[in-house]
Amino acid sequence: MQNTDENSKKIETLARRALEFSRDEVLMNLRFFAPAFGRLEFVSRPGTGLFATDGIHLFYDPLIVLEAYKEDEPRLPRMLLHTVLHLLFAHNFDMDAADTELWDIACDGAVEAVIVSLNIRSLSLPEDDELHQRFRGLKQEAGVLSAARLYRYFVNVNLPIRSRAAYIKSFTRDDHRYWHKQEKLELTQEQWEQLSRRIRTEIKAFSADKTLAEALEDGLKAATKRKYDYAKILRRFMVSGEHRGLSPDEFDYVYYTYGLKLYGNMPLIEPLEYREEKRVDDMVIAIDTSASVSGNTVKSFIRRTFEMLRNEEHFSERVNIHILQCDTEIQSETVIEDLNRLEVYLESFTVRGFGGTDFRPVFRYVDRLRDSGQLKNLKGLIYFTDGYGVYPVKKPPYEVLFAFLNDDDYRPPVPLWAMKAILPMSS
Repeated sequence: MQNTDENSKKIETLARRALEFSRDEVLMNLRFFAPAFGRLEFVSRPGTGLFATDGIHLFYDPLIVLEAYKEDEPRLPRMLLHTVLHLLFAHNFDMDAADTELWDIACDGAVEAVIVSLNIRSLSLPEDDELHQRFRGLKQEAGVLSAARLYRYFVNVNLPIRSRAAYIKSFTRDDHRYWHKQEKLELTQEQWEQLSRRIRTEIKAFSADKTLAEALEDGLKAATKRKYDYAKILRRFMVSGEHRGLSPDEFDYVYYTYGLKLYGNMPLIEPLEYREEKRVDDMVIAIDTSASVSGNTVKSFIRRTFEMLRNEEHFSERVNIHILQCDTEIQSETVIEDLNRLEVYLESFTVRGFGGTDFRPVFRYVDRLRDSGQLKNLKGLIYFTDGYGVYPVKKPPYEVLFAFLNDDDYRPPVPLWAMKAILPMSS
């Protein structure tokens, strides 16, 4: 028994040294990553298999570490860099994908594409030439090899099982099992974003290696972009008010004090028949019907928006939602007053317009609806668009959200008074 314990301790010690040597090997070539490695605590977890991280710890199997370290190729440093890049690119925080296996493949592919493009001899593996060819083909099909772009491409082509297996074999260097347990993280997403921002700044300012800067730019830029939670923003469009229905958490104090007075120690508890709730009453959904928008995409957006609001539990069955289609002028208007009629509306939905894009007519029309009393409690307007249009200059007296399908660095910035959201990839 004593010999077994001694052997385990020896293996642990050797594995820890191998990890530290491998980390130093990475930092000799990528010194800017030192703060990121400094945030992770190495934790031995026999039976883990490949590396796994929850954003605070890096779990490792001592035997797997030693096996990788004994190889002639620098497999262990490569595994370490792969795992840390996931955190710096915020892959573990972006879990909106409906197909988590495809998301894992996309994230692994995005990270490996960056490492291969760095072409650092001490981090290169024999299979990198084959990977380079594979990424060249993927780039022609998917464009930028970011996790989000790769995921959308895999979804669009309905990636078959055989191809999935091939990608998993080629790209996988770690285990993502702890990515799905974000509620337990103590190191927040914001802290990792700050690290990504710091590393991105240092590389751009102090690195003489342009290849390094270009390879890491897209991943770090995506991680440091300000992201907005679409569902959370929709909650801001709700208005407070009293609504009929028993409130189990509140009671009438008149009956309470009357019971104490009448019976001495027996209050009468009568739940209130009205309760304060936040509900969606008035809302405007504007659809950009320029040539870049398709009917199926619009239907998916509208259905997803209503599903999110329904999930809030306080969505009134009777509503006043104006759905406007507009290119350079208002092309159509539909008013939804009963949620049960939504499917009927979507069945007959047709995109009208296909001209240029000017956002201002919608805002002028909404002003007229407010002035006429047709939108008495308007809290917000959602504008579904590709973003290429003329924005209003003046801030309106209600919340405005511009909803986009994807990131686009060439798209004009939204006004400072407006919010923006990239819709969930599963939409």
